[in-house]
Amino acid sequence: MSTGKDTRAAGRAGAEYQALLARDSRPVPQVLASQSPEDLGTEPLSAARYTSQAFFDLECERMWPRVWQVACREEDIPEPGDFHVYDVVGRSLLVVRLADGGIRAYHNSCLHRGRRLATADGHAQNFRCGFHGWTWNLDGSIRSVPCRWDFPQLSDDDLRLPQAQVGTWGGFVFVNMDPGAAPLEQYLGVLPLHFERWRLEDCYKAVHVAKVIRCNWKVAMEAFMESYHVIATHPQILPVFADASAQYDVYGEHVNRNLAAFGAPSPHLGEDAVAPGEVVEGMLAMMGRRRPAGGQPEGEAGARAYLGDLNRASFAKAFGGDYEDVSDAETIDALVYNVFPNFAPWAGFAPNIVYRWRPNGRDVGSCLMEVMILKRCPTGQPRPRPVRMRLLSEAEPWSAATELPVLGPVIDQDMGNMPHVQDGLDASATGRVHLSRYQEVRIRHFHRTLDHYLG
Repeated sequence: MSTGKDTRAAGRAGAEYQALLARDSRPVPQVLASQSPEDLGTEPLSAARYTSQAFFDLECERMWPRVWQVACREEDIPEPGDFHVYDVVGRSLLVVRLADGGIRAYHNSCLHRGRRLATADGHAQNFRCGFHGWTWNLDGSIRSVPCRWDFPQLSDDDLRLPQAQVGTWGGFVFVNMDPGAAPLEQYLGVLPLHFERWRLEDCYKAVHVAKVIRCNWKVAMEAFMESYHVIATHPQILPVFADASAQYDVYGEHVNRNLAAFGAPSPHLGEDAVAPGEVVEGMLAMMGRRRPAGGQPEGEAGARAYLGDLNRASFAKAFGGDYEDVSDAETIDALVYNVFPNFAPWAGFAPNIVYRWRPNGRDVGSCLMEVMILKRCPTGQPRPRPVRMRLLSEAEPWSAATELPVLGPVIDQDMGNMPHVQDGLDASATGRVHLSRYQEVRIRHFHRTLDHYLG
């Protein structure tokens, strides 16, 4: 492994990823075969952005109530009366399916004395406050008030449950507490166009695991916004993951992405350090699979094409449909998008990983991280029911979630960093965080957008 000075110019990594795509065994969609780099400079960040209660409180006041954020999947509330409780930074919304199939989000607070109307997901014909029995219809109108005569000052209009904005994309339900916020379609920018081919709305939630982590929510999220950490944190995947060749793109204010190749060795290992057959064996071992008899990949492109063929056949068998025109990149690569502030869906046709991060209540130093996996709905069969979220205890590692057979142990390696990052930021002598110019541009982009909301 080279330890000498790396003289590659910033941005060459993206060109290296594009060179891999050019050797793909199938035509690659234009949204992948393009670049959108942005130079956001080299200024350091303040460590206080991750440790200061005052900065955190500013996020709670000026950012979280004004952004579009994922509350749940549409299939989490399939029938009229099904509802989901979405909590963030002390605020709470009731996301409910109406009789006409529409979705609304109400502020989860009784208009009488403020008690939460619901504390957990469920199904209801109406929402009844457990304190004094005030009751609302699913459409938010008041249904009944005990001793209504004693509230002459309140009309039915006064008693309608306040709403948040609701939008849907890709099977996800988004909410925004700002009544003046721009529509979701405008907020998402290029995302609907980019994902048009991959249709996450045709998927179902097969896995949903979460855990409270002892670090600021941004510390956790930013650990998944670059491939630069792989060399130290995940060295076991270097023979099969081209980390330093990853491409980083910025789109407008709210969207960025990281495109990184599996089925190709890391540039850190040097040229010809890993034979194509070893790459294939390493990838299959990582996924707990064995190579079928016959066939031998030749060259780097051959390894990716070989793995692509295996996955295309596997997808067709598992989900039905025709994947013959799907590129190798769409079956094996890490195609990770981020939508500000906290939503990260993977693109492509492999079972799609989705990350979400939220503060743990109003605690600046802890957060909730969620990992979902979306799978294609099998052709010609009813949509499978989504799983409920599994919350790991503090003592349980991610690898304890057997539904994350490949991903769980990798996330555990990330968990080995995050609390120590938080402690180090608290103890920082300089109060500065230094980011790379290219490989950590997505983090710079996030903080630029955050500053916009904080004013």
